[in-house]
Amino acid sequence: MSIFKKIMTAIRGGASELGETIVDANSTRIFEQEIRDAENHLTKAKRDLTGVMAQQMSANREVDRLKREVVEHEGYAMQAMEKGDETLALAVAEKIATLESELATQQQALDSFSGSADRLKDLVKKSERQVAEYKRQLSMVKTTESVQKATSAITDNFSSSNSKLLNAKDSLERIKAKQQKFDDQMKAAEVLESENSDKSLEAQLKAAGIGGGSDNTANSVLARLKAKQK
Repeated sequence: MSIFKKIMTAIRGGASELGETIVDANSTRIFEQEIRDAENHLTKAKRDLTGVMAQQMSANREVDRLKREVVEHEGYAMQAMEKGDETLALAVAEKIATLESELATQQQALDSFSGSADRLKDLVKKSERQVAEYKRQLSMVKTTESVQKATSAITDNFSSSNSKLLNAKDSLERIKAKQQKFDDQMKAAEVLESENSDKSLEAQLKAAGIGGGSDNTANSVLARLKAKQK
């Protein structure tokens, strides 16, 4: 029996771990849904608050009406007593007593509605601020989650395609070598063309002292003239 209990305990432990794993894997989605649920409850609370405020306004109007009637009937009672009609004055006084009793009841209801409305307003404001804060946090959580996923994807891709990157590097080096070879061939062709040009030939003759430019021609002319003078 003890072994069976241990097996059941292990199963429950595994189920608990599985449940936690599922919750962790969907924590952002759960948090977002909880925010939506809170917003729905907040919307319902606002509707309930409007109902309480409507009852508050109704009770307030009733209190004002009863106060006016009390004041009005007090005036009637005073007039009846001034006329010496005690019976009428007593009847009016009984009416005033009834009105004051109703007024006390309505005032109590008004105070209750007012207190409830004030508390609900505070709760709604606090809830709205809390929901706004949670939504801000949700945005940050989603952004962080996206960045982490992107970083993980980059890392995974780099690790899994390390050999591909090496191959790509080799290909790049081969392309660069081929381009460098082409550049070297072009430079060699330019050098060869320069060596075969007339300008190159003149430079070689001048370096060897053969031929001459304008200076050599002038010297030869001067030497010829001096020879004639002799």
